[in-house]
Amino acid sequence: MGRSNLLGGWGEALAAEYLRKKRWEVVAQGWRCRFGEIDLIVKNKKYLAFVEVKLRKSDRFASAMEYVDRRKQDKLRITASMYLSQNPTSLQPRFDVIEIYAPAGMDTPKPEIIHLEDAFQ
Repeated sequence: MGRSNLLGGWGEALAAEYLRKKRWEVVAQGWRCRFGEIDLIVKNKKYLAFVEVKLRKSDRFASAMEYVDRRKQDKLRITASMYLSQNPTSLQPRFDVIEIYAPAGMDTPKPEIIHLEDAFQ
């Protein structure tokens, strides 16, 4: 496994732990189909959230959310539709983005986590 895969897994684990503390249940991590991958799928009493996790050292060049462009959003929508066709739910689906800023990578003592709810329609 390459360093970026390790970092990505670390970021997703941080995001999952953050969401668990906010009373979300992690339904799936790294869910894949032929259309793409969803980093985290979580639920609470009201929502089933498809979460894109973006890990960056800083926001100096662009915020992490800016890396979730229209193309990426479309890919996430299609992937989420496939998930929902296989896993029907009465919960309201939505798309969230979790930005994690870790200047020292995995050595960052307290990474900054920003949860953008309902990040795109």
